Amino acid sequence: MDLTRHIRPIPDFPKPGILFRDITPLLADAGAFAAAIQALAEPWRNAGVMAIAAVEARGFLFAGPMALELGVGVIPVRKPGKLPADTISHEYDLEYGRDKLEMHKGVLPAGARVLVVDDVLATGGTAAACMRLIEAGGGHVVGASFLVEIAPLGGRERLAPHRVESVIIY
Repeated sequence: MDLTRHIRPIPDFPKPGILFRDITPLLADAGAFAAAIQALAEPWRNAGVMAIAAVEARGFLFAGPMALELGVGVIPVRKPGKLPADTISHEYDLEYGRDKLEMHKGVLPAGARVLVVDDVLATGGTAAACMRLIEAGGGHVVGASFLVEIAPLGGRERLAPHRVESVIIY
């Protein structure tokens, strides 16, 4: 299935000069969504993944079904103040400021092999921060999986030396 047919380009969003890749039509189509989950999970079937770290918020949409496909659990990685128990956090730079991600303390067994999942790989800043958070929590990052990669923005290079798999690359 050509999943690119289910991704709607929206010019000048969120600001002029940006071509936004809207995944809403893909999510709304059961067949396309199922094909996307299969394509996201396939490269990792024999990688020894023990958990999937889901990046808030759209990463949650893909991580749950992928975790079921791979027979593993999901670790939510959230914005500050969203998790009820003790957390660890990682603060990171954005092109327009700073942000922070949090994960519950003790949720990962030491050395757990964790796959980071999100919808889009752009500059890689959020995924890199998630990887550092996983490592700080005692996990081992196996790699990262994305539905869409915007290659000219260099996210793959920023995530090196970790393995990166993307279903659609623009």
